[in-house]
Amino acid sequence: MINQRFIWPFVFYFTVSAASAVYRPYIVLYYQSISLTGAQIGLLVGAAPLVSMISLPLLAELADRTDRHKWVMSLSLLVLVLCLFLFPFLRIFALLFALSIVLTIFLSPVFPFANSATMVMMGDKKAQFGRVRLGGTLGFSVAAAVAGTLVESFGFRLAFWGAALIYLIAFFINLKLIYSKGKQASRPEKGPTIELLKSRRYLILLLVGFAGGISFASNNTYLFPYLNELGAEESLMGFALTIGTIAEIPVLFFAGRFIKRFKAYGILLFSTVMIALRFLLFVLAINPSTVLFIQLLHGVTHPLLAVAGVTYADEQAPSGFQATAQSLFNTALGGIGAAFGGFAGGLLFERFGAKGMYLAFSLMTLAILLIVILVKRTLPNTPDSLLSELQTSPDAEGD
Repeated sequence: MINQRFIWPFVFYFTVSAASAVYRPYIVLYYQSISLTGAQIGLLVGAAPLVSMISLPLLAELADRTDRHKWVMSLSLLVLVLCLFLFPFLRIFALLFALSIVLTIFLSPVFPFANSATMVMMGDKKAQFGRVRLGGTLGFSVAAAVAGTLVESFGFRLAFWGAALIYLIAFFINLKLIYSKGKQASRPEKGPTIELLKSRRYLILLLVGFAGGISFASNNTYLFPYLNELGAEESLMGFALTIGTIAEIPVLFFAGRFIKRFKAYGILLFSTVMIALRFLLFVLAINPSTVLFIQLLHGVTHPLLAVAGVTYADEQAPSGFQATAQSLFNTALGGIGAAFGGFAGGLLFERFGAKGMYLAFSLMTLAILLIVILVKRTLPNTPDSLLSELQTSPDAEGD
């Protein structure tokens, strides 16, 4: 019998990832269909996530201090439902920009809060986090395959409204998640956000998260326009996403073993190298069929990096502030990195085309990798621990 502490997080990841697959890959194509310029598209997909730099850490620290994680998550999911329902009705740039900011604010807590709840519910089985996270891979894969055909037949409205319906289902599943266990552990008087941002050890995580965010933005925002530039049809676009997400399955299934053997830092480094390689291969691709093979590398890029980052953040978080630690990592990953990738990607795509954009991203990722290695060399030759650097309690097991 499957323990409920695994099944509910698994189902939640399946649902919210399916919602993402239904609408996010088509959002740039929708903007193009209503004749927005490249600069406007770049601003829409790039500027709005910057808001999460402020909103997500504040929401997470508020939830940690008040133990209202479930309330914040429930509100966020309901706002997402409303925003996605309204999206297809808006064609004025200013209104789309405002709605995209609201959408970003309330989308930002979904995965970091789910990561925090999953770690709490798994208890001493945290090493199996990658297997629970497979729910997201399966949900994204199934939804991407179906959405491609449906959007091709019925248009972009179905993408937004379908995602709204799926997020409504996620709202009810969230009621089954557990965000803390009984009485809260004692917490430091001051919040950890500023201190974590001062840590060189955490800087490594944020830099790698930034590179992962660029990978996330390029895959979820510009993969379809890139394939369109190569002459692919919508059904093949959905198939390309399906191949990428299926490639995650063996990687996430054995992620715990990888992290145990090579440590979180080693996995983060490896994933960053794979991100740069994948960008370069996109530059060299000559047709849509070639891209299908490149998509097999998807599992060892952003997904593996995200699992290693979640594990690292949870292990090192000050007691009682797991959601805050996860939110800061997610801010670099899905906020700053994704915002930069979206905004810069729009400008680069318009001026140099998809291959020029991917070449620039490849070089940028290699530069980030070099900085990470240099920062690592400045650290004391001691076990990786944010807590030792911050001189806080070593208890990072959570509530």
